[in-house]
Amino acid sequence: MDEIHASDLKTILHSKRANLYYLEHCRVLVNGGRVEYLTERGKQQQYWNIPIANTTTVLLGTGTSITQAAMRELVKAGVMVGFCGGGGTPLFAGTEATLEVAWMPPQSEYRPTEYLQQWVRFWFDEPLRLQAAKMFQKARLLRLRDHWIQSKALKEQGFEPDGQALESLVLGSASAQAMAPDHTALLTEEARLTKQLYRLAAQATRYGEFTRAKRGDDQPAGGDGPANQFLDHGNYLAYGLGATACWVLGLPHGLAVLHGKTRRGGLVFDVADLVKDAVILPQAFVSAMRGHSEQAFRQACVEALTRSEALDFMIDTLKATATALGQQVQAGAQK
Repeated sequence: MDEIHASDLKTILHSKRANLYYLEHCRVLVNGGRVEYLTERGKQQQYWNIPIANTTTVLLGTGTSITQAAMRELVKAGVMVGFCGGGGTPLFAGTEATLEVAWMPPQSEYRPTEYLQQWVRFWFDEPLRLQAAKMFQKARLLRLRDHWIQSKALKEQGFEPDGQALESLVLGSASAQAMAPDHTALLTEEARLTKQLYRLAAQATRYGEFTRAKRGDDQPAGGDGPANQFLDHGNYLAYGLGATACWVLGLPHGLAVLHGKTRRGGLVFDVADLVKDAVILPQAFVSAMRGHSEQAFRQACVEALTRSEALDFMIDTLKATATALGQQVQAGAQK
């Protein structure tokens, strides 16, 4: 019988990890062999444990610092780390200095190459890259429809979308995406879809009129509200999972299939979009109407992402896309 080491028992697959952390006004350090964050209130200090073996992403916000020893332990556990502003946005520092999404991924000489090899087989062929983008959008639409209708947590919070209108929107967008002749047309349809989803979510929560304004105040009838801030904040949780999914499979963030022409970290945007509309968007409107704090909203998002196995879905979609198109190229080369 093979010997099982104690360290092996602590290993949790990234797709099964439950925790995402956003920290502010604290110090992250190693204390007694554990990674903890230290908060100070007057003369009182409190240490809180971070279960790194069960954590995918740590976002370090305003007033944070991290020790070298803590970073070393996070890297060993394969935790994605990002530095960001207040409330989780914007994310602005990492090993790759992209304005919107840049992460400090754990470094290893032994990252897997199987899916990277499949990915680059098709990636330099624009029609195949468009096909990959359409595969992503199809998966995104199916995820969206299922979560909006079936999520018990959303129902319990009073989120009641018009099922017929949602189904019509999903079918119409799927048809338009399938017929899109190029990436520009696909991005245009994506923007139209998202705008209509905002409308449906506002109606489902009785939010009123809504105008999307990134990292700014929204403008519903009757005054400012928090929905835009919640959308920005929640999206960065999805970006953390997207970055983690790419890291797990060894895929560089620059090899995007849809957003790559404008963003160096475009693949993270592509992958995060698989769950943003399904999970983050409705929760942002629900939390805005229920008067949630940022912390309450963040916790609701983390629970929804974990419960819906969002990271699993991201990884599976990447694997399926890489395998299908990579094998298609290989089969064509053998003819």
